Amino acid sequence: MSASRDILTRPAAGPDRTLRYGPAADQVIDLWQPATEPHALVVVVHGGYWRAEYDRKYTYPMCVALATEGHAVASIEYRRAGQPGGGLPGTFEDVAAALDLLCAETDRPVVLLGHSAGGHLAVWAALRDRLPVGGVGRLPAAPPVAGVVSLAGVLDLDAALALDLDDGAAAAFLGEDRSEAVLAQADPTRLAAGGVGDRPLILLHGDADEQVPIALSRTFAAASGATLRELPGVGHFEPVDPLSAAWPEVVRAVGEPAG
Repeated sequence: MSASRDILTRPAAGPDRTLRYGPAADQVIDLWQPATEPHALVVVVHGGYWRAEYDRKYTYPMCVALATEGHAVASIEYRRAGQPGGGLPGTFEDVAAALDLLCAETDRPVVLLGHSAGGHLAVWAALRDRLPVGGVGRLPAAPPVAGVVSLAGVLDLDAALALDLDDGAAAAFLGEDRSEAVLAQADPTRLAAGGVGDRPLILLHGDADEQVPIALSRTFAAASGATLRELPGVGHFEPVDPLSAAWPEVVRAVGEPAG
C-alpha cells in the first residue's frame, strides 16, 4: 500500500456520537464536536466509487482534524452499490435525507465536503433545486448550505462512464438505465450547466490523480463557473490526509464559505 493510500486504514478517534436518519444499518451520521464553539458544521461525504466495500471510516482522521480546526463535523454514511437499496436512487435518497436533517438541526453555516464519489454526491446535493420535477431529492429552492468543497470529485459522469473508471463503477452505480433522463438527474455537470451563480463551490484536484483524472473537475468548472484549484503533484488521497502537504489547502477551502 502506498503512503497516500495509508489513509484508508489509518486509525483515528471515533465520533462523539452517532445519529440515525433511517432504519437501514448504513443510514447513520457520525458527529464530532470541537473543544470550543464551532465555526461551522462541515458535512463530510466519503468516496469509494459508490461501492459497498468502502465506508466512512477512512474519513475519521480528516474529521478529527477538522474538529481540531474548530468545526463541528458530521460524516454521513449511505447505502451504496452492491447493498440493498444502494445505487440510484437509494444513495441519492440517503444523502438528501441526511443533509436535510443536519441542516434542520443546526444554526451554524453548513459546508459540504466530499471526496471522490463523495464529491459527486456533495455537489449533487447542493444543486438539488436544479433537478427535474419529480427528481429524487428535488428542492424548490437552493439548499441552505454556505458552500461546497469537492476533493477530486467524480463530477462528470459521461467521462466516468467513457473511461470505465474503477472497472465500471459509474455503470454499477447508475444501473442498467443510463439514459439522458437518468443522467439529467445524476450528473453534476448537467445540473450545473449555465453556471451556479453566487453559490460558493470550490474544487480541489491534484494533477497527479490516477484514480479520478483532473479533467473531470476541469469539465465541471468550465460548465459551472466553479472555482478550480489544481494541486501540482498531488494524487487522489492526499487531500483527505491531514498529514499531507495538500491538507492546508483543504482547511483554507473549508474556511472560506464557513466565514
